[in-house]
Amino acid sequence: MTPAPQHPDGPATQPLRSDAERNRERITVAARKVFARDGLGASMASVAREAGVGIATMFRRFPTKEELVDAVFLDRMDAYAQAVAVALDDPDPWHGFVGYIETACAMQAADSGFADVLTTTFPTAKALERRRNEAYEGMVELINRAKATGRLREDFDSSDLVLLHMANAGVVNATGAAAPDAWRRVVALLIQSFEAPARGPLPASPGHDDLYKAMLRASPPADAAPELDAGDG
Repeated sequence: MTPAPQHPDGPATQPLRSDAERNRERITVAARKVFARDGLGASMASVAREAGVGIATMFRRFPTKEELVDAVFLDRMDAYAQAVAVALDDPDPWHGFVGYIETACAMQAADSGFADVLTTTFPTAKALERRRNEAYEGMVELINRAKATGRLREDFDSSDLVLLHMANAGVVNATGAAAPDAWRRVVALLIQSFEAPARGPLPASPGHDDLYKAMLRASPPADAAPELDAGDG
């Protein structure tokens, strides 16, 4: 007997029925569209409507919003981690550092949902958070390399990249389609402020623990799951 496939972050799972698999695919496709347009504040009900499935089906396939976010944005987080890897491969660490910032901020501008993902942590989205942590470790190395060239100011901290993404997400969400390229000017201004020699001292960093708490608070509220019956797909 062939064993059930093992999920990399959990116990063995049984294969879905074909109709259940189709529903799961419809939901993830719809969620990509809804989150990209409306951000992570969009409700599970709005995703269900976009997918053309009942809300009970929605919660059967994805009992929590974090599980849906994990399924929808894991490939985006993979691309984000790849942007860090590309930056580390650049023979000019400062150029790689700037290229990473521009690429990551462009990803936020292209997808309001991902703009929120980069500024929010999801403790139960194991695969997503594992990739985020891998990217973070690469960013720390990238920062150290850029500092070693003398181009990145010495008091720059990895938490400043979190603040950068928070600022960029705010600009992206505030300007929307009315001024879709406004983020580019903000990011350029920030990059110039990162470059050595520093024009003056910076206030103290908020600290990694405090930023993590802020990212937890940014998590979208969970929608209440309906009562499910055994016949729902």
